[in-house]
Amino acid sequence: MRINLVKVGNSKGIIIPAPLLASCGMQDSVELEIDGKKLVLAANKQPRAGWFSAPSKPDEGSLLAAIPLDEGIDEWQW
Repeated sequence: MRINLVKVGNSKGIIIPAPLLASCGMQDSVELEIDGKKLVLAANKQPRAGWFSAPSKPDEGSLLAAIPLDEGIDEWQW
């Protein structure tokens, strides 16, 4: 899609059609990056996304797999 640059004060901008913004999940602000000679717009990342989701099981070869899982509270009774 080809879009013309629009003069905005001393800068230039573009108008992004609403359906494109909605399909990319972009709302009031976006992340803007430079990749070589390209400008990359991305939807803002949600801070702390996934913090409260259940942790995944460790892989068989990882160091965490060697730690035994808690199997109950029987041995912790005083």
